[in-house]
Amino acid sequence: MNILLIFTHPNHQSLNYAFAQEVLKGCKENQKVNSVEVLDLYEEGFDPVLVFNEEKRRRDMHIDPKLEKYRNQLLWADKVVFIYPIWWGRPPAMLLGYIDQMFSSGFAYKENGRTFPEGLLKGKSVVCISTMKGPTLYPLFWLNNAHKVLMRKALFNFVGIRKVKFFEFGSMEKKQGKHKENLEKVYKYFKALNQ
Repeated sequence: MNILLIFTHPNHQSLNYAFAQEVLKGCKENQKVNSVEVLDLYEEGFDPVLVFNEEKRRRDMHIDPKLEKYRNQLLWADKVVFIYPIWWGRPPAMLLGYIDQMFSSGFAYKENGRTFPEGLLKGKSVVCISTMKGPTLYPLFWLNNAHKVLMRKALFNFVGIRKVKFFEFGSMEKKQGKHKENLEKVYKYFKALNQ
């Protein structure tokens, strides 16, 4: 199994970075994992800004040479792991810019004349690991789970990815004593991962 870890946090001293290290540690100890590639969007200097004009059209985004490396990473991966904080009820703009550009028509899905397009990333799976300052249940009760709905239904299901697992950790600034337990949970999940 090939795993692409997409890390989206500007600080390598963050809890998000600690989660990334636990994912890598668990994968290293898992014999079913062949290879892990890390894409650190901030360290990479990924440009999240969409630009469309006469020379750069949205319909050609799936063949944009600037994005070829990232397309190849997604095609290579059997499982994509996203690690990010929740800021203002949603992932960071850096990750949303990556999603806008990478999950494009012609690459992640194609129009087929039916009501719903055909997802082109079938057979892949996703794990989302997110942290937030607010309580874990805040997104459910106050935001109608907008983050999960966005990621699962509006994005992953649309492009053919049906297997999606979420780890959402809330109240992270208040529950520092639980960090070790949460990190261990993520480590054990990846150490025992089958697919």
